[in-house]
Amino acid sequence: MNTRLDNILRRREEIAISLADPDITSDNQRYTKLSREYADIEPVAEEAENYLKLQQQLQDNREMAADPECDAELRELAEAEIATLKQALAECEARLNLLLLPKDPNDARDIILEIRAGTGGDEAALFAADLFRMYCRYAETAGFRVEVLSASDTGIGGYKEVVAQISGTGVFSRFKFESGVHRVQRVPETESGGRIHTSACTVAVLPVAEAVDVNIRTEDLRIDVYRASGAGGQHVNKTESAVRITHLPSGIVVTCQDQSSQHKNKAQAMKVLQARLFDQEQSSADAERAETRKGMVGSGDRSERIRTYNFPQGRITDHRINLTLYKLDQILNGDMGELIDALLTRHQAELLAAQS
Repeated sequence: MNTRLDNILRRREEIAISLADPDITSDNQRYTKLSREYADIEPVAEEAENYLKLQQQLQDNREMAADPECDAELRELAEAEIATLKQALAECEARLNLLLLPKDPNDARDIILEIRAGTGGDEAALFAADLFRMYCRYAETAGFRVEVLSASDTGIGGYKEVVAQISGTGVFSRFKFESGVHRVQRVPETESGGRIHTSACTVAVLPVAEAVDVNIRTEDLRIDVYRASGAGGQHVNKTESAVRITHLPSGIVVTCQDQSSQHKNKAQAMKVLQARLFDQEQSSADAERAETRKGMVGSGDRSERIRTYNFPQGRITDHRINLTLYKLDQILNGDMGELIDALLTRHQAELLAAQS
C-alpha cells in the first residue's frame, strides 16, 4: 500500500511541475490532459498524505508506549492515543480503498439521454414524459445543463421518443445506471373502472463521444433532408430543415428536426450518431468481459427491467439492488439522490469484493 501511495504522491508532484511550465500552455491538448489527470489524482493524494501521517503518528506513539524510560504519564497518554489513531487509520484506509478503485473512463463525460415509449400506447408515452421531467429536475438540482436534441411528442403531453444532451461535471457517473427498461403501474386517467395498467419505457444513457473517439468517414454516411412534420413555428414546415443521417456500415439511423436550421439539425444528429457508435464500440469490447460485468450493478442489458414505479402504493423499486423506497412523488420531482447513491454504493461494494 505504502509503495502505491508514494507513487501517487510522486506523480502528483510531476504533474504540478509540468503544469507550472510556461511552455505547456502552447500545447492545449497536453495541458487539458494533464489538468484532468491532476484533478483526478489530487483527492487520492490528499488522502494518501493523511494516511501516511496517521501511520507515522501511530508508530511514534507505539514506540513511546514501549519505551521503559518514558515518563509514566506520557506513556499513558500515548496508549490512549493509539486506540484513537487506529480507528482514524482504519477509516482513512476505507476511504482510500474507494478512491483507488478502477475509474470508469467515461465518468467525467457528458451524456446523450434517450427515452422511448414501449408497451402501453399513450400511457407509455405519458410515462416517458414523466421520466424526462424527473431527469431534467434532477439535472437542474445537480447543476447540470439539459439541451433537447430531438423529440417526438404525442400531442397529449407524452413522448414517443425524446433525446437530450446533459452536460456538467461527472454527469455520466450519476446517470450511468439508468439504462434499461422502466416499468410503471398506475390507473390511467381514461380508465373508468379503476384498473391498474402496466406500461414501460426504455432509457439509454450514452457517454458523449469526442471527435477522437469515433472515426466517421463521410463516404459511410447517407444524409437526407426533408420538411419537418408536426406542430411548429412559421418556418419549421416550409423548408427542408429536418435531417436524417444513416450510417451505412452499422445501419444506425438518426433524425433531427427540432431546430429551424438544417445546419443545426445536422450538427445535433451527428452528435447523437457519434454517441451511439461510441456506445456500440464499447459494448462490443465489453462483451469479452461479460462475466466480470455481471458483478456490477445490473448487466447493462437494455432489455432488462431495472425499476418499477408503482403509483397506487407510492413506491419505487430498483430490482437490481432490491431497494424499495416509498417516496415516488419526491423522486419523480427530481429527488433522485438517495436512489443514485444506493446504486453507486452497491457498485463500489461489488468492485471492492472483486479485488479482495
